[in-house]
Amino acid sequence: MTATSTTTTTTTTKDAQDWLWTYQEEPHRTRRHQIIKAHPEVTKLCGPEPLTKYVVLLVVSIQVTAAYLLRNTPILSWPFFLTAYIIGATANQNLFLAIHEISHNLAFRNPTANRLIAIFANLPIGIPYSAAFRPYHLIHHKSLGVDGVDTDLPTKVEALFLNSILGKAFFCTFQILFYALRPMMVFQLPFTHIHALNLATEFAFDAFIVKCFGWNSFYYFITSSFLAGSLHPTAGHFISEHYVFEKTKPSPQTAIPGGPAPPETFSYYGPLNFFTYNVGLHNEHHDFPAIPWTRLPKLREIASEFYEPLPQHTSWTYVFYQFIFDSDVSLWSRVKREKEAKSGRKVEAAWTKDEIEGTDEAALKMS
Repeated sequence: MTATSTTTTTTTTKDAQDWLWTYQEEPHRTRRHQIIKAHPEVTKLCGPEPLTKYVVLLVVSIQVTAAYLLRNTPILSWPFFLTAYIIGATANQNLFLAIHEISHNLAFRNPTANRLIAIFANLPIGIPYSAAFRPYHLIHHKSLGVDGVDTDLPTKVEALFLNSILGKAFFCTFQILFYALRPMMVFQLPFTHIHALNLATEFAFDAFIVKCFGWNSFYYFITSSFLAGSLHPTAGHFISEHYVFEKTKPSPQTAIPGGPAPPETFSYYGPLNFFTYNVGLHNEHHDFPAIPWTRLPKLREIASEFYEPLPQHTSWTYVFYQFIFDSDVSLWSRVKREKEAKSGRKVEAAWTKDEIEGTDEAALKMS
């Protein structure tokens, strides 16, 4: 099924190759305040989830065990590929999203402990990325859709060259590479001691795996990571979260409408959330980054009048099909905003560091 939708009006243009530009700030912080006003008890849901560290330990153990068992299995064989696709990709997608969860300081109260367990979760991924992911992801929350700042947005080059069925299929197949490389192409952040520790730990672990298990085990980790960000059911969340699947016309930057922007965040409430830290509850996550994965369903239950009317996806697998074959959906189908309106008004929502990083002291005090 397609995402259920609401009616939205945008400026019509003959040129379909443009984003959905808006001068309106993203809706999440406004809705957050509305929910807290209507249901102040939701603030009690904020804070770390102790279960996260045990899930991370379990999944890392599964991946190391699988790598050991495949140490003598030919890489170009069905047992190797199917294990990497069914078990490895699902497990590494889970670890991707564990790192996503931990980036908001939701495994421990201590920030350093969160950085360390993120590095540990990174081990079976094979390539160091947890330290680099966190600052870019926090910026994504603070500056959702802001041109040149939110690196979750496709670049114009991507949108131009992949604007076809084959192009979109290529993007879906290799999306993990786009998400890994794009941030550094848009802007670079300082290299810190956490980055150095992440690199050193990952490379030491990779060397240990190769020495003790052999190269096939290392290739299992890499293959699992690639498949986790390719045409895998759990990878549908990358596209489902912020691409606009409604039938809307682009609003060119030269004629940005003053009306409301189309909905730009979509939730999914299906069974794959079990493997993915409830990342499908994406509106809920953007509204309350300080609420951990185990309590997001409770947030939706408490504030159901806010979430039930919003458009949502019913299948991450169908998201791939619709994204590739629907001519009305492409990499251009993203809401974009400039850093400030022509009047000089800031378009970014006024998120605080505590709200974004999960150390939401104001909410925690209320709880």
